[in-house]
Amino acid sequence: MKTKEQIIDDILRVEGGYVNDPADSGGETNFGITEDVARAFGYTGDMRDMPRATAFDIYAARYWDAVRGDELAELSAAVAFEVVDTGVNMGPPRAVKFLQRALNVLNLGGRLYSDLSVDSLSGPMTIAALRQYLDARDEGALLKALNCLQGAAYIELAERREKDERFVYGWLRNRVEL
Repeated sequence: MKTKEQIIDDILRVEGGYVNDPADSGGETNFGITEDVARAFGYTGDMRDMPRATAFDIYAARYWDAVRGDELAELSAAVAFEVVDTGVNMGPPRAVKFLQRALNVLNLGGRLYSDLSVDSLSGPMTIAALRQYLDARDEGALLKALNCLQGAAYIELAERREKDERFVYGWLRNRVEL
């Protein structure tokens, strides 16, 4: 089982280092952390110089804790990685919403567990549904569903904002795994 540290390190590796692409809506970033997010977490230095350890701490607080990463990883490191990674790119609420939607359509019409309220909050009901899903069904199918939702969201974003067409290939290549 991968640990929190390993999962966040994997995401940091994919995110890479400093970028300041004027076409990117996120603006100046380092390790995938936007300047606004870094400042909100108290980082005051130049974004080029942000230490990896600071980025790790931001990931842990803003993305891992927000989706209850410890509880997700205890059940499935792969699902934890997918939800946290999606949260980094699309925000934790959307990542949890994808998980809730996927769990709802994979519950055999409520026979495995009751439908979840798709409220974007990773609470005890979402964790319980994931546990029940994994007890009865294949982790791989859930991961495919999560990746399909993420990929569709990237395509819809690029359709709405033409400037994002230049990024969608990389998002799909680096973020959506089947």
